[in-house]
Amino acid sequence: MLQSSWLINVFDYVYCQQVAVIAPNVPAIYEAHFGVPMAGAVVNCVNIRLNASTIAFLLGHSSSAAVLVDQEFFALAEEALKILAEKSKSHYKPPLLVVIGDESCDHKMLEYALKRGAIEYEKFLETGDPEFAWKPPEDEWQSISLGYTSGTTASPKGVVLSHRGSYLMSLSAALVWGMNEGAIYLWTLPMFHCNGWCYTWALAALCGTSICLRQVTAKGVYSAIAKYGVTHFCAAPVVLNTIVNAPPEETILPLPHVVHVMTAGAAPPPSVLFAMSEKGFKVAHTYGLSETYGPSTICAWKPEWDSLPPIKRARLNARQGVRYIGLEGLDVIDSKTMQPVPADGTTMGEIMMRGNAVMKGYIKNPEANEEAFANGWFHSGDLAVKHPDGYIEIKDRSKDIIISGGENISSLEVENTLYLHPAILEVSVVARPDERWGESPCAFVALKPNIDKSDEQRLAEDIMKFCRSKMPAFWVPKSVVFGQLPKTATGKIQKHILRAKAKEMGPLKKSKL
Repeated sequence: MLQSSWLINVFDYVYCQQVAVIAPNVPAIYEAHFGVPMAGAVVNCVNIRLNASTIAFLLGHSSSAAVLVDQEFFALAEEALKILAEKSKSHYKPPLLVVIGDESCDHKMLEYALKRGAIEYEKFLETGDPEFAWKPPEDEWQSISLGYTSGTTASPKGVVLSHRGSYLMSLSAALVWGMNEGAIYLWTLPMFHCNGWCYTWALAALCGTSICLRQVTAKGVYSAIAKYGVTHFCAAPVVLNTIVNAPPEETILPLPHVVHVMTAGAAPPPSVLFAMSEKGFKVAHTYGLSETYGPSTICAWKPEWDSLPPIKRARLNARQGVRYIGLEGLDVIDSKTMQPVPADGTTMGEIMMRGNAVMKGYIKNPEANEEAFANGWFHSGDLAVKHPDGYIEIKDRSKDIIISGGENISSLEVENTLYLHPAILEVSVVARPDERWGESPCAFVALKPNIDKSDEQRLAEDIMKFCRSKMPAFWVPKSVVFGQLPKTATGKIQKHILRAKAKEMGPLKKSKL
C-alpha cells in the first residue's frame, strides 16, 4: 500500500526540487513515484549500476535536494556525495539523506548509515502528517520525473518528463498490452529505467499488485510465477535469454498459466522470442527511448500470424511495429528532406516522434535540445524501414551507441577514458555481438611505439582492469583487439570497418569477468 505521510517532510526540504532515489526494485522506490510528485517535487531514479563519480555528477547536475538510498547502496551514495562535496567546495549543500532498510540485507550497513546521520525511511514516514492535503499540479506540463540517459560531464542527458506525458503513457502502456484490473506484475525491469516504462503509475490505475525483486534471476522469476500467480512482467532481451537458457533445476515448467511479457531496450533476436513462446510466455515487443517515456511503439499482433510457422511469427514479432495510442506522431523520415520514406520495407530513414508522449527536453542542455527537436520532430537517431503494412523495423542503431543488456553505452565516453591509459596511442570502441548481453563494447587499440607488444593477453587484461577503476562495470570493453586503425584520407577512423570486423569475430561467449 502506498505510504504518503512523508509528503509534508519532503516538501519542507525540497522546495519543488529534485529528489534522487538510489535503490533496486523495493517498495520504497515505487512509493517515491507517487510521494515525490505529490509533494510538488521531481523524482530522479538513479541507475544503481553506475559508479560513484558518475552518480556524484548526476546529483550535482540535477541539484538533488534529497536522496533516498537503499542500505545496500549507502556506501556508494556516501562516496558520491563526498566527491560532489569536494568538487563543489564552499557551494556544497548536503541533501537530506534517507536510508531505506531491508530485512533481507546485512543489518550492519543500515546501522552504519544511521550513525552517519541518515534518517531511516520508515521512521521518516512516521513523522509525516497523514492529513497533508496534496494538490495536483497547476499545469499538467509541470515536470514529474528526471532520468539520465548518459550520466557524464561531457554530455549530460537528463530527460525531463511531464505530468501529462506520464499520465498518457501510463494509460497507453496498459491499453496496448491489454492489462486488466488486478494484474499481478513482477518487477524484473528496474524502476530506474524510464520510471519502469510507466508501469509504476499504470499499476495503480488498474489496482494491480507489485511483486518486487531486489535481484533478477531466472529462478526468482519462475518462483514468483508459481508462488504469487504473476501475470505480467517486463524485461530486456538479455533477461529473456537468461530465462530460456536456465537449467532445469531453476525452472518451474510447464507454466501454471499464460504469462505476458513485454520486452524492449534492444532488438530481441527472433530465436529468443521463439524460445519464450515455446515455454508458454506471450511476448509483446515494444520500442522506445527515455525521451519517449520508455516504450512508445508496439509490434501489435495480427490474427493472421497465428497460422504461420513459429519461427516466421517470431521474425514478424521482432519488428518495432506501430505507435502507442498516446503518441501523436511516429514516422520513418528522410532526415535531409524531412519527408516520410515509402512503405516499401527497404528505404531507410530515421525514426522520429512528436506529441505529448515526447519529453519536455534535456535539463541544462540547450544545444542537445535544439538538435533533438530539429524541424519540429524528436530525432531518435535510429535508422529503420517502414513495411507496406505500416510497421516499422529498425535496421541500425545510432552509430556510436552500444546497447548492452538494455543499457545505453556511449562509445565516445569509453574511448575518452581509454585514452588515459599510458599504453594507448589510438582507440575506437564499437559494439560486438554478445551471447549474454546482446552487445558489448569492443575496443580496437593502437599501442604506443615504445610498448612491448609480445604479450597481448596481459595488455588486454591490464586495459580492462584500468577501465574497471574508471567507469561503470557494464561500460568496460569485454574485447580488446590490437593493431593499426583504418582511417580516411583526412585521418578519421573508419568505424564502419571496425564494426564489420567486430561482427566477423562472432558473438562473445558468456564473459567470466
